[in-house]
Amino acid sequence: MRILLIGGNGFIGTPLTRQLLAAGHKLAIFHRGTPSAQASAAALHIQGDRNRLSDHQDQLRKFAPDVIVDLILSSGPQARQLMTVARDITKRVVALSTGDVYRAWGVLHRVESGSLEPLPITEDSALRTTRKLYSPDGIKALQDIFTWATEDYDKIAVEQAVMSDDRVPGTIVRLPMVYGEGDPLHRFFPVLKRIADRRNAIILPEDVAAWRGPHGYVDNVAHAIALCVSADRAAGRIYNVNEEPSVSDLEWQRSIAQQTDWRGKFVVLPVDRTPQHLRFPANTAQHVVISSHRIRSELGYQEIIPLEEGIARTIAWESANPPATINPQQFDYAAEDAALASAA
Repeated sequence: MRILLIGGNGFIGTPLTRQLLAAGHKLAIFHRGTPSAQASAAALHIQGDRNRLSDHQDQLRKFAPDVIVDLILSSGPQARQLMTVARDITKRVVALSTGDVYRAWGVLHRVESGSLEPLPITEDSALRTTRKLYSPDGIKALQDIFTWATEDYDKIAVEQAVMSDDRVPGTIVRLPMVYGEGDPLHRFFPVLKRIADRRNAIILPEDVAAWRGPHGYVDNVAHAIALCVSADRAAGRIYNVNEEPSVSDLEWQRSIAQQTDWRGKFVVLPVDRTPQHLRFPANTAQHVVISSHRIRSELGYQEIIPLEEGIARTIAWESANPPATINPQQFDYAAEDAALASAA
């Protein structure tokens, strides 16, 4: 197949490119910068601004992709422009979304009122009715990490535009919290820094310790996307991708720590006895346990990298690539020591 990746030069795009090329597909990667060090010379690189996609329509038509995969859609206007361009040059569009479209994520972040959302969450579960999940400050923080994010970020609008086009069928892949080499969020860093700093105990507030959410190793997520690209039956379908079962945050952090030489312990404290910088200001009574049964049953998805190996690879990368800036307030060890002493 001939496949065009929009924004295929980053965290998820890099392993996706590698896997698609290994499967024998011909790739073009549309991005606005120079190819990254990990970018494959075997792919055609087209430079341009995804917000001006129509300006590059002739180049895209010349490549003639069978499928377009857009990894960086942020808003409804972007998605509508994509579908307008796609009508003349491709047979199908695969767009990345996230689990934050679900009402459960809105309940967690306290932007949705009412009862807790029932579990597990499937592709047919309720979506958020509140379209703005993040505050202006939250959007700015998102943009500091993901340069493709826009002020009108709205993955629900993205999904609606991609799935409602009457000329080009769409496929939506809803992603979990993705970890792995190149993770721009450095999800493992807080626990790994405490281990590297030889902390004897790591504190978790009891509500966070029990909370369950979706995870996925980047190579496995890329594999799921690749299956959606190559399978014709994925047209018109929406798929969740995440590891199963979803474990508690305490179990998740223990899985990370077990692959180090740390001999400390995790200490779970009542929220009111937990230092403020370790509390999570959310409705943690709402777990986000998502079912990935559909993609497993319809497309035969299963993880290609075992959980332990994915965690080990991420630890190795994170240890060699700490964040460029570290918020010292996130590691207020004096407050943590005081809380531990009062709990002894």
